[in-house]
Amino acid sequence: MQQTLFLGNLDAQRDWGFAGDYVEAMWRMLQLEEPEDFVIATGQVHTVRSFVEKAAALCDFDLAWEGSRENEIGRDTKTGRVLVKIDPRFYRPTEVDELRGDATKAREKLGWQPEASFEELVSMMMESDLKLVEKQERLLWGP
Repeated sequence: MQQTLFLGNLDAQRDWGFAGDYVEAMWRMLQLEEPEDFVIATGQVHTVRSFVEKAAALCDFDLAWEGSRENEIGRDTKTGRVLVKIDPRFYRPTEVDELRGDATKAREKLGWQPEASFEELVSMMMESDLKLVEKQERLLWGP
C-alpha cells in the first residue's frame, strides 16, 4: 500500500526458497529413526535487486535503476514514479555478500529437493500480497 519501497543492499545475494518445500524437508527429517542435522536450501542465489525486478514486472511496472549506492532509485519508466529508494538504515553492519546453502545431504539422505523455482516463489509472494491489497482496498472503499 506504500508508494515507495525502501531497501538496503540491493546486491546482496540470497538463497531464496519456498516455505512449503522446506516444510516437506522437515517432515522427511522427522521420518528418520535418528535425528541428524541438514542444510535445507535451493543452492541457487539471486540478488535482492533481481527479486525486486521480477516482483515489479509482475505488477506491470517497467523498473529502471538510476544512481548508485545510497543514491540509487528504481523508477517506473512508464509513469516516472519512484518505486524503490535506498535507505542506509537497512544496510546490515555485518552484511554477508552471498548466502548459499548446500542441500546435498538432504537430497541424498532424504530424497528431498526444492520444487518451487525462484520465479515461482516471487510470483506466489506477489499474488498473495496483491490479494491482501485488494482486500484492504475493499475494506476501505467498499465493493
